[in-house]
Amino acid sequence: MIGSILQHTASTTVRVPVRGPFDLDQSIRFLTGFPPACRTDAADEPGTLRLAFPAEAGWEHVGAAVRQRSPGSIEVEIFAGEHLAGEVAAQVRRILSVDIDGVGYPHVGTTDPVVRRLQQDLPGLRPVLFHSPYEAACWAILSHRTRMTQAATVKRRFAEELGRPVEVGGQVLMSFPAPDAVAGLEVRPGVPEVKVERLRAVANAAKDGLLDAAYLRAMPVREALRWLQRLPGIGPFSAQLILIRGAGHPDVFPAGEPRLQEAMRIAYDLPLAPPEELAELSATWRPFRSWVAFALRNDR
Repeated sequence: MIGSILQHTASTTVRVPVRGPFDLDQSIRFLTGFPPACRTDAADEPGTLRLAFPAEAGWEHVGAAVRQRSPGSIEVEIFAGEHLAGEVAAQVRRILSVDIDGVGYPHVGTTDPVVRRLQQDLPGLRPVLFHSPYEAACWAILSHRTRMTQAATVKRRFAEELGRPVEVGGQVLMSFPAPDAVAGLEVRPGVPEVKVERLRAVANAAKDGLLDAAYLRAMPVREALRWLQRLPGIGPFSAQLILIRGAGHPDVFPAGEPRLQEAMRIAYDLPLAPPEELAELSATWRPFRSWVAFALRNDR
């Protein structure tokens, strides 16, 4: 473990408006069952989501406690230096997809009965992202041709050995390693050398600002996906993961995802539909294709 527990002497609370349906409890439930989140913190305060991560503005380790007192806003208690409060709040907004105006999302359900059912069964669910495109890219490499549970164990070990423990409202959470730590990564048991090399390349790209979320979202989707595939070990599937679940692009259809394709075939009663037909069908979800795909994958 690198360093002692990081304890910020004071916290700052920021109220963040949310446009459109959003339920923080849905986000918490998702993360509780999502192995890559590696959550081990106790839920001693129901309705509170605690996060620890390297802030993209300089990669300092920070914490945040998120609460929803009423519809239409969330409160973000920030455990970081005052100079980072705004940047951390913005990163939390993106992580929870509340940086997107979701007022038009219910309209998608008025034209598609499958989406309408998802919105009724999972009210207020929005995509919950990795803390950054950098972390999403690291996960893509760690999980390549590896069972999710095994990759999650390796990711947790990375955080314990190379990250930083951060006290967040009385609880200690492990923050994922900053790019500097991963850029100097040495070969270690359980991680093939080729993956270590690819992780170093991702870390250096993050240090150079090449995995900036705003930059990736501002690019045309096809161009952003091509750009991401220039990274060693990042193919079409991983590039979509980084753009959707790292940068938070709200309107990308993850065409190469078998799990989503199967969920669509079941939901729309199209057992023989080829991927091309499913991609065409998803056009009715615009401009929230990423959101509907996320809901379908998490439909029980």
